[in-house]
Amino acid sequence: MGMEEEGVARGGGGKKLALASIGFADVRVGAGAGGGYKEDLLVVGLPKDDDFDVAKVVGDVAVGLPDVGAAVRNFLRNREVGEFVSGALAGAMTKAVLAPLETIRTRMVVGVGSKHIFGSFVEIVEQNGWQGLWAGNTINMLRIIPTQALELGTFECVKRSMTEAQEKWKEDGCPNIQIGNLKIELPLHLLSPIAVGGAAAGIISTLVCHPLEVLKDRLTVNREAYPSIGLAFNKIYQTDGIGGLYAGLCPTLVGMLPYSTCYYFMYETIKTSYCRAHKKKSLSRPELLIIGALSGLTASTISFPLEVARKRLMVGTLQGKCPPHMIAALAEVFQEEGIKGLYRGWAASSLKVMPTSGITWMFYEAWKDILLAPELHT
Repeated sequence: MGMEEEGVARGGGGKKLALASIGFADVRVGAGAGGGYKEDLLVVGLPKDDDFDVAKVVGDVAVGLPDVGAAVRNFLRNREVGEFVSGALAGAMTKAVLAPLETIRTRMVVGVGSKHIFGSFVEIVEQNGWQGLWAGNTINMLRIIPTQALELGTFECVKRSMTEAQEKWKEDGCPNIQIGNLKIELPLHLLSPIAVGGAAAGIISTLVCHPLEVLKDRLTVNREAYPSIGLAFNKIYQTDGIGGLYAGLCPTLVGMLPYSTCYYFMYETIKTSYCRAHKKKSLSRPELLIIGALSGLTASTISFPLEVARKRLMVGTLQGKCPPHMIAALAEVFQEEGIKGLYRGWAASSLKVMPTSGITWMFYEAWKDILLAPELHT
């Protein structure tokens, strides 16, 4: 941008004009009075006083480039967007670290190879090398990013909406159903917003991301038959159609509902109680890590038999036998191995669930602090 100034007599007052040229650096303007256009160069006559800042005026009238940073900040300023993005980042970072434990847990739950954690670890390394511990990790990352974004974002949104609705119901009364002369008031104010948010989070994330879970399990359990994501998808689709990608959806939902509800309820309850007991408004990262780990352990222990049945149904075709429904799968496991069979792989699952849950909550709260910081809203 070039700028030239030239004193020009104007009228009888003797005031001077400053010629402010706005254009390209290699363009020059000849002397002249007043203002005008020349070769796409705007020349404006401005009063020239001692205290008059011509550069400031030129900056005010100049048209700048779009501020990409401001656009991103405005986008993340939305609370829901920040929560969804925080969930996606937290899930991706956690899974990248803990993928080997997920591989061992899946093999033990479905009954492939050794029944012990260390034995399963050695088998994987001997058969597939160290990279075998990350078998299916690509699809796992593709699965966990949308899953965690939907799950954590949905939980926050539903919990917040339910809390606001309950405040309104306290003032206006709860919704009711009219059947003839009978009026039934629904006691929705008794529901826990946290439990409802947890259930909704599990259901929505499962419905959207279940095909990725199926692909991940196939890649983990039978790498030879399903060497890549593309081949696994094509083979499942050609064999079972689109329904094959949703194999085991019903038992997954049945297993997810108690787990997700308990998981989020335990986390919020423990965190709130801990803050009240210690008179804190916020928790440190180690405290969030421990509370998240305890929440995951409790929820996993309660719902683990359903997880065993779900995995048995999802990969049953690989072993040549597939129970018709979840109850049959539970009965089959119980008949073959007793009560221990319903918790086979629980140790490996806990070893994976506790750090996963703790680290996820720690990363999630950290990213929320960053993305939803007050500076973003100014």
